[in-house]
Order: sequence, then structure tokens, then C-alpha cells
Amino acid sequence: MRTAYNVETVRAAERELMARLPDGALMQRAAAGLAAACADLLGRVYGRRVVLLVGSGDNGGDALYAGARLARRGAGVAAVLLAPGRAHSAGLAALRRAGGRAVEVEGAERLIEGADLLLDGIVGIGGKGGLRPDAARLAEVADRSRAAVVAVDLPSGVDADTGEVRGAAVRADLTVTFGTHKPGLLIDPAREYAGSVRLVDIGLGAVLPDAAELEALQHADVRRLLPVPTGESDKYRRGVVGIAAGSARYPGAAVLAVYGALRGGAGAVRYVGPAADAVIARFPETLVSDRGPKKAGRVQAWVAGPGAGDDASAVGEVLASDVPVLIDADGLRLADRDAVRARTAPTLMTPHAGEAAALLGVPREEVEGARLASARELAGRYGATVLLKGSTTLVADAGGGAVRVNPTGTAWLATAGSGDVLSGLAGSLLASGLSALDAGSAAAYLHGLAGRFAADGAPVGAHDVAEAVPAAWRDVTDA
Repeated sequence: MRTAYNVETVRAAERELMARLPDGALMQRAAAGLAAACADLLGRVYGRRVVLLVGSGDNGGDALYAGARLARRGAGVAAVLLAPGRAHSAGLAALRRAGGRAVEVEGAERLIEGADLLLDGIVGIGGKGGLRPDAARLAEVADRSRAAVVAVDLPSGVDADTGEVRGAAVRADLTVTFGTHKPGLLIDPAREYAGSVRLVDIGLGAVLPDAAELEALQHADVRRLLPVPTGESDKYRRGVVGIAAGSARYPGAAVLAVYGALRGGAGAVRYVGPAADAVIARFPETLVSDRGPKKAGRVQAWVAGPGAGDDASAVGEVLASDVPVLIDADGLRLADRDAVRARTAPTLMTPHAGEAAALLGVPREEVEGARLASARELAGRYGATVLLKGSTTLVADAGGGAVRVNPTGTAWLATAGSGDVLSGLAGSLLASGLSALDAGSAAAYLHGLAGRFAADGAPVGAHDVAEAVPAAWRDVTDA
């Protein structure tokens, strides 16, 4: 599992570690890892032109020391000092001793345009609110240049804790981060600015707390969560998931939700709703009822809302049940907040940014720009676990704790019905006994992986994603 910690926690860990080490040792560890990453990216260091964009803090010091290491290997290194009087003095001296030079901002554009590699050491993890005008201008020139851009710890101008970008920021091809990931490296929109991310171990792991701000599951973590039937299993022990979805206008939503549920490991799927004929025609193994959720028969979890239109009755009946419930799509609009908060069994809500914005009463752009805060706020308001779908899917628990960020997926998953498949898949995992946090996290992981497999770089339909879930499941469990 990859973890990310907020700035305050990282700073405290750095102080504790520095107290145990010789003066400057931590910065030298960071600079060594940074220089090695730059050398790997360049392939050949000798004769290459490297430009450092250097601010006034330790972030600039890391860049200067790394530049000195590259200069000793034969690179031509120039440091653009955005605050000449406040540049890291020891790092600057090391650069000059190695044969590098320092220049001021005026006239730096030509240097940047001719560089092979740019090292962004303008602002560190404590930066807020975008870049100042001089730095913003250099970031724009860097974006236009042919040079590879490497960010030191975090791209300058993005918020390390939230992933928000509130102004101009550096767009990196590679971010070399130290000690631990920062939330902004894993959450959009900042993630898009980070490029590839390389973690350099500087010894922080020994002093960081167990409780992280953010978690990203990997294959081994998901493998431990997925249900495995035994010789004693029957369809009820494996879990039965109920699907209350679809309408005369949207029968396909019911079909796709059932498809996802059948791929999610539950022993049986019960369907309730007006799309029974379409469901049975596609999946004859489905148990169909026309008597409403209350009288549909035994289930271990419900999925309510995909394609439901304006019929709130089924959503209300499902919320009144005493089993875990997943609410999606139209169900999010139809669900009474007080009824959700009053539930004693787990509730998992799965909005996309537009639906989350409507529930929070804010513009969609506010949710997209502050995904972490929005997921947490919605979970708190409803007393539910929230899976916020999008370019980086987040799963926030109502009780707080680390938010899960999903590392799998592809932009091709932005297609009609994809969310219905995810809902059925997550509902099936709920029925098998997983918590709302684990069911949402594992379903998002499998769904994203299935999307990659199904698309393979080309357009894909929601039914293709559902069809690829078994391949994703096997990839995870066979790893």
C-alpha cells in the first residue's frame, strides 16, 4: 500500500530525523536521489545543459546540491535565482565549486529554451496559492520548452495537502518526492501536473506515524480483501445482492448494474424494478421480483438508484432495510439525507463530481478543484462512506481516517453506463461481507483495471468493462 502524509506530519518527521543526523545529511540524501533520477532521465549526463529554477527555501537547496552533483559529472549547470539574496547559501556554494553558475531571472528565458533538463526547485511543499508573477512566467516558458521538467518533491504552485491548483503551476514530466508521497501527488488536478512520480527513501519511514492522510491500494492489498469461496460455500453464504434500478426510460442501467454484480463474487443477484424483461433476457440466472425491495427476498446488501428516474419509493424501501446499501445515480437525488443519516447499517454513496456538487450545493468546478475536501464533506454530511468518481476516484469513510485514492483506471472509462457496472460490482462485494470502505476501494480498483484491459488504448463500452472484470480479478489474485 502506498501512503501519503500531509505537510505538517512530514515537517514533524523531518525535524525528528534531522535531530538524529549530522547537519545537512537529510538534504544530501534528497539531493543524491534527485540527481540520480535526473541522470536516469537524461541517459547521458556529460555535455547536457541543465537549468535549475531556484527559490528561497530548502527546496531550492535540494535543487542546488543536485545540480552540483550533475555538474561534477560533466553537465553544464546554470541556476536561475528567483530570490538571489535568499538562495540556499551552502547549496549555491557547492554548485559554484562544481563548475555551475548562477544567474538572475532577467534573461533566463533563453537558458530555459536551450536546456535539456529543467529542475523545478521554486517552491516546496509549504507553498500555497499558485506562483508569483516571475515564477509563473518561467513556468510558462518551461512548459513551452523541449526540456524534460523534473519537480523537486512537488511541482511548484500545487497544494501538497489537497491537490488543488489555485493559479499558475509548473507542469513536470517527473516528480522526485522525498520520504513519502504527498496527497497532492495522488489527487487531481495536481496529479496531472506531477507527471511520473519517483519516491526517494531518505529515512522518514522510521519516524512517520502509522495513520496516513491518504492510502492507495495495490494488488496485494486488494487480493487480501476479495472473497474466496470454500467447499462449504453456497449462494447465501457467498452473499446475495439486491439491485433496485432501472426504469422504462433507462432499462440499460439495470442490465449493467446486474452485470457488474454478477462479476463481483456474490452468490446470487436479485433484481427489483421495471426492467425485469431486459435483465432476464440478458442474464437468466438473475432472481427477479416484482413485489418491491421489502418483499423481494433475502439479500445481504442492496444497490439502489441507477436509472431509477423519479421513482423514490424503491430507494426509500432500500434505505429502510437493515443491510448495507449502495446509493448511486438517481438514487443520490432521491435519497432523503435524514434517512441516510439514521441508518445503522453501512451506506456507500457513489457520486460523480456533478452529483456531489448538487448534494453539497456548490458548483461542479468547486468539487473538481477540491476533490479531497469535497469527498470528506459529503461523507460527514450524510454519515456515509463516499466514493467520489472521477479522474482520481476517492473513497472517504464517514468516521474519518485515511482517504483511499484509486490508482487504476483509464480516461476511456468516462463512458455511459460505466458507473452502473461499478455500482453492481461494489454492491456484490458489500454483500460478501466487506465494509463500505473496503468494498468501494476494491471495486474501484477492479473496475479501473478492467477498464484498462478492455480499452487497451481504444474506445470501450460499459459492457466491455463488465466483461473484463474476471480478467482483472485474476490479475490481482494471481499476482
